[in-house]
Amino acid sequence: MGLSDNSMGLILAVASSAFIGSSFILKKKGLKRAGASGTRAGVGGYTYLLEPLWWAGMVTMIVGEVANFVAYVYAPAVLVTPLGALSIIISAVLAHFMLKERLQKMGVLGCITCIVGSVVIVIHAPQEHTPSSVQEIWTLATQPAFLIYVAATLSVVLALVLHFEPHYGQTNILVYLGICSLMGALTVVSIKAIGIAIKLTLDGVNQIAYPQTWFFLTVAAICVITQLNYLNKNFYCRRWIHSMRQLFLQYIM
Repeated sequence: MGLSDNSMGLILAVASSAFIGSSFILKKKGLKRAGASGTRAGVGGYTYLLEPLWWAGMVTMIVGEVANFVAYVYAPAVLVTPLGALSIIISAVLAHFMLKERLQKMGVLGCITCIVGSVVIVIHAPQEHTPSSVQEIWTLATQPAFLIYVAATLSVVLALVLHFEPHYGQTNILVYLGICSLMGALTVVSIKAIGIAIKLTLDGVNQIAYPQTWFFLTVAAICVITQLNYLNKNFYCRRWIHSMRQLFLQYIM
């Protein structure tokens, strides 16, 4: 008896969290090595691109994101997205042993809260109508309410990037975290659209010819690159290093 689509999606989402959570640790170690021999990523340096350990973390993250991408094809976003919180727990545990960042009591409480919250959302997730084409997704994405949400999100991101990041990026975790999280919300929508387009194309209903497919692909690429850039800077934020010990570590795809 084969697995249902939802079960396959949930398994892939959990596997994705494991890979992504591990990738944070590898990338952190790579960034620390690169920072010791060149300009730190937190102040605009890109020497980490020459660090093999950072690339190992990047490959691990890509594997996790691919699994997450496929999970969106099989299961509704409302089921897949909450399971991303499991990467926080994996990162916290690995950081405790590999980075010697002690997990405090509040961190343990945070882990338990993440698990309980994810389980509650998954169990009580509403039924989702799966769009039958990219055009249908485009119709939903161009509704006035969603356009207002996108405009508000991009406005906040621009304010964080242009004003708050130069002044407070090195001392306040919420700046980089806000940029990554807000862009991540748009990433989820785009990835869901791309996943459906690929699934429909493989089923014989070609979606590649539609410009909307390429638009969603472009949006996803921009969002992912932005998240990766500010995530690397995030690792060197002084309050970020402290916050990892308190389990505020989070992932942006």
